[in-house]
Amino acid sequence: GTGSINAAEAAAAKCLVDINTNLYQNGQAAGTGMILSSDGYILTNNHVISGSATIKTVTINGGRTYTAQVIGYDRTHDVAVIRAENASGLQTCKFGDSSKVNVGDAIVGLGNAGGVGGTPSSAPGQVTALNQAITAQDEGNGTSEKLTGLIQTNADIQPGDSGGALVDSAGRIIGMNTAASTGFSFSNPGNQGFAIPINQALGIAHQIRSGNASDTIHLGATAFLGVEVDTSPTAQTTKGAVISAALPNGAAAAAGLGQGDVITSLGGKTIDSANTLTNVIGQYHPGDKVPVQWTDSTGQTHQATVTLGNGPAA
Repeated sequence: GTGSINAAEAAAAKCLVDINTNLYQNGQAAGTGMILSSDGYILTNNHVISGSATIKTVTINGGRTYTAQVIGYDRTHDVAVIRAENASGLQTCKFGDSSKVNVGDAIVGLGNAGGVGGTPSSAPGQVTALNQAITAQDEGNGTSEKLTGLIQTNADIQPGDSGGALVDSAGRIIGMNTAASTGFSFSNPGNQGFAIPINQALGIAHQIRSGNASDTIHLGATAFLGVEVDTSPTAQTTKGAVISAALPNGAAAAAGLGQGDVITSLGGKTIDSANTLTNVIGQYHPGDKVPVQWTDSTGQTHQATVTLGNGPAA
């Protein structure tokens, strides 16, 4: 809901963008981003851009729309950096120091609540706990991540606020709102809001912008095997990643994989779950050739080399 926000907090809202994505599987999603540089680098949650085929950002300050590209992301810490193409003169965010945040501090959550766009909604509240851990589930690719070190607040953070600003009373951004949303749920939240401390989010953003890939940081375009993975409880008891559909014209279909096959190895690494498959593909880039091993419904083992396609952000 909207509360009264002071002038400093209102000023902080002007460096936000609405992020609207068209998903690979014909849906739309909306979130928020924070402008890092006047030429269009933007910080957001990874789950805001996950599964997106195209990304558009709309500046709050002037309502200009840009197409954005994914620069890189860290799925395990739910941080991503995108860039609005051909942008200049954007109003950049002023960040505070999240190590100085205390329980009881007054804060406001600013973002694109409900994905409605326009002037950011504000959710006032207080910091209720620090250093919290939650498990986030992504239904889109069957993965789950444990997010740690989070700021907990009683502000009414809503879907669409994700990637938006948690702002202190002086208007400094001290966290990045991380909200449950369609297909992205928390296993133990109650009615709490959570934010990634801004020092942590900016540290990861800096590594992405410096071009430092790591075990958790993926740079550039996402490689795509062209499969939908079965994430039902039954499938999760199977050793491997169970395919619910191989997309026509995708890399997997070209290699002969189809519904019901179980991927057991990719690039020489054992695949024991859908989560592992997503993580292993995350190390590759479009055009890479990788060996895949799978078992069909009769229990026979097959092997082929596939050329990975260009896919939606993971």
